[in-house]
Amino acid sequence: MSILPITEADLHAYADGRLAPARRAEVDAYLAARPDDAARVRAWIGQNDALHALFDPVLDEPLPARLAAPLRARPGLRDVRHWPWQALAAGLALALLGGGGGWSLRGAAERDHRLASIEAGAPFPQPAFSGLAHQAAIAHVVYSPDVRRPVEVGADQEDQLVAWLSKRLGSKIHPPHLGKLGYELIGGRLLPGASGPVAQFMYHDGAGQRLTLYVSTEQAQNKDTGFRFAKEGPVNVFYWIDGKFGYALSAGIDKGELARVATAVYEQLEGPV
Repeated sequence: MSILPITEADLHAYADGRLAPARRAEVDAYLAARPDDAARVRAWIGQNDALHALFDPVLDEPLPARLAAPLRARPGLRDVRHWPWQALAAGLALALLGGGGGWSLRGAAERDHRLASIEAGAPFPQPAFSGLAHQAAIAHVVYSPDVRRPVEVGADQEDQLVAWLSKRLGSKIHPPHLGKLGYELIGGRLLPGASGPVAQFMYHDGAGQRLTLYVSTEQAQNKDTGFRFAKEGPVNVFYWIDGKFGYALSAGIDKGELARVATAVYEQLEGPV
């Protein structure tokens, strides 16, 4: 008996673990004969796992008292303890993603302090702009697993990519070159931030490991310019403010290796374009 055609919806349901056993067996056979589709599905499964690691802890957080108290006092509202606030918050965070340089030289003393901070890998207190790391990590786990279109404009059109992103952010930006460290530019894309556009540059090494550089102007007024480290689920992030921009380098690699790359990124971005 012939089976129904395998559709894109079937592949997504397979990745989400929502297929009946019989249909799952049919998709298994389909994927065994199609390595490109199998790679896509593996990427989706990895993306799901990464998003769960980022957002599942929110489900266990209690509703803040400042939100619960006013609502309980209002007649006609059911007990807010039964509302899925945490799941809603996670969904909103994902939905917000849907879809002459700005550099000023800092001086040798500050530069050396920054680079030493990265290389030492010391624990950092969480600053006011720690949301930058979280946003960058979400963008990383959403886009880096994509097999067919991880970026909007590829590295073969780097000049057009730089011109487009610089125009949208309102200041000249450029992707650092990390070939000496084993990472080549794949390309970049424009993302929506909380109050304006954000740029993301993506790189990969010979083994296919990807890292992303997230560039935002939303922290421009922040005076805290030190390097910071954050672990967001499976993603390690080094982030900092310099001039008009906030930067966050994200990857699922060892903290020490990411620190080495972050040092090279900062050294290039601090210098002339």
